Order: sequence, then C-alpha cells, then structure tokens
Amino acid sequence: MLPPAGPPKPKPDRLGTTFDQRLLLAQASSFFCGFTLGTFTAGHAASLRFRAENAHRLPTTQPGWYLYHKSKNYYKAKYGIIEGVRKGFFVAAWTSVFFLLEESIDVFRGTWRAGRTLREMEGVDELSMKALDQEVARSRDFWSSTVAGMVGAGLWSAWNQFPMVTAARTIRMGLGVGMAYGLSQDAVAYAKKRWVPEVEEGESWIYKKRKEGVEEEDGKGGEHKS
Repeated sequence: MLPPAGPPKPKPDRLGTTFDQRLLLAQASSFFCGFTLGTFTAGHAASLRFRAENAHRLPTTQPGWYLYHKSKNYYKAKYGIIEGVRKGFFVAAWTSVFFLLEESIDVFRGTWRAGRTLREMEGVDELSMKALDQEVARSRDFWSSTVAGMVGAGLWSAWNQFPMVTAARTIRMGLGVGMAYGLSQDAVAYAKKRWVPEVEEGESWIYKKRKEGVEEEDGKGGEHKS
C-alpha cells in the first residue's frame, strides 16, 4: 500500500515548474551552451595559433606529421576546455540574473497588489498569506519578463561600459527578447489551462497512475478471495 498523500504542494509558478527547478534548468542549459560555444571558438583560435607558432618548423616525415597533429590537438583541447568552462559559468551567471530579476519582480508586484504600501516596506507579516499567494500567481505574466529583460540588458551595458547609443540599442533588444519570452510563457500557460486536463493538486500524474494500479490490484485480489 502507498503511504497517504501529504499536504497539498504549492502550484508550480511558470512553465509548470517552481522557481528553483526553473533556475537550475536555465543554469544547466546556459552553461552547456556557453561551454560548447567557448570550447569551439577558443579551440579553433588555439589551433590557428599553434600553426602560426610552428610554421617555421613543419615536419617532413610521416611520424613527424603524426606528432605535430597530436601536439596540436592537445594544445587545442587545453585552451578550448579552459575557455569553455569560463564562458559556461559566465553565461550561466547572467542567465541567473535574468531569472532572479523576473522572480523578484513577480513577488514585488504580488505583494504590492496584496496590500503592501510604501509605509510598510520592511516586511509582509501584516498581509494575508492566501491573498499574497494569489496575487503573486496573478503577477506571473509577460510584464515581469519584459522588465527583467530590460533591466538585465541595462546591467549588461553598465558592466561592459557601452556608450549611450549602444546601451540604448542593447536595452531595446533586451526589452524585446524579454517580452517575447514572457508572451511565450503566457501562451504555454493558456494552452495548458485550455487543453490539458488538470491533475489533483499535490499529486503528480506518476503518483496518480501508480495509485490507480494499486487500487486495481487490490480489487482483483478481493475478487479472487471471494
């Protein structure tokens, strides 16, 4: 027999996942993309550098060419992997900034809608937790993603000390990308609500199927005994 179900879990936030799950997935995928691009780019540059550094002493025999390419591949892998790891962490860090901004804006808008005022900015103890959760859930829309993209682009421009024209273009790009990402999330949430049947809160579909199987087995066992 399966243990009784515990208290209902909170509803997932965006894309059917909680914030910590979404953040970990974003960090892992962005690290992989940064590592892949950094490894290929730095590896290709290291290969060209190795050829330039050894252009005056090219081998003349077949074993010499074998050792030459073997040394070049080691040199390429060494600098490519190091740069790939660095780029992976760099991209993952800036991706985390966007998701942290998005979640912070969601929570801020939700607490403001729930009754938080400028005079009571130090805490949310005075607010109803049920109303707070409902308002935060209502605030998870494309507006937060748009503002997060714009603010993230502004931070990126300040980090790189872009001139005003370049910074303005980068912020407009961040605003557009954030809006597109937010609208895609809203579209997925609408499609899920419109066409995907809801599962009981606090029970995953795996647990529900397993429970139905156990109930069927218990029913068959009772029929055999009778």
